[in-house]
Amino acid sequence: MARSDDVQPAFWDTGSNYGVQQPLTDHAVREAERLLDVTLPASLLDLLRVRNGGQVAGTRNAFRTDKPTSWSAGHVPFDQVAGVGRRERTVSLLDSPYLVKEWGLPSPVVLLAGDGPCWIALDYRACGRHGEPSVTWFDADFSFELPLASDFGSFVEGLSSASDFD
Repeated sequence: MARSDDVQPAFWDTGSNYGVQQPLTDHAVREAERLLDVTLPASLLDLLRVRNGGQVAGTRNAFRTDKPTSWSAGHVPFDQVAGVGRRERTVSLLDSPYLVKEWGLPSPVVLLAGDGPCWIALDYRACGRHGEPSVTWFDADFSFELPLASDFGSFVEGLSSASDFD
């Protein structure tokens, strides 16, 4: 497994602008954390400062699971990351409160990726709103959740290509 520092340069699919927000500023981070009432992980913010959301590289678009999900027997998709912003027709981390309520997800979580009913989220339930969140897969249709990683940095280090699972 690669360390998150080694993953960062090749994390984003720079051939696509889909889902990309305006460049991340310190002010936008403070406002997002205030609105979401959480502290966002430094490892996520480091990635979002390189590119504020969007498609991830094909070599980093899946996460291996040890249990089957409604998506697959051995992995979950991670093809894009929500950034911080209000770009029209683009899901943002700022949409989490609305989407969590709409899909009946537990709280506090911040949705990183997905398209209802399935989501990958920063999960603050065990650590509190200002601790280091774990990363969890949620399937709202089946009221199913699966812990994926103890923190976002470990999650990024565990990403691989969806083609590895074909």
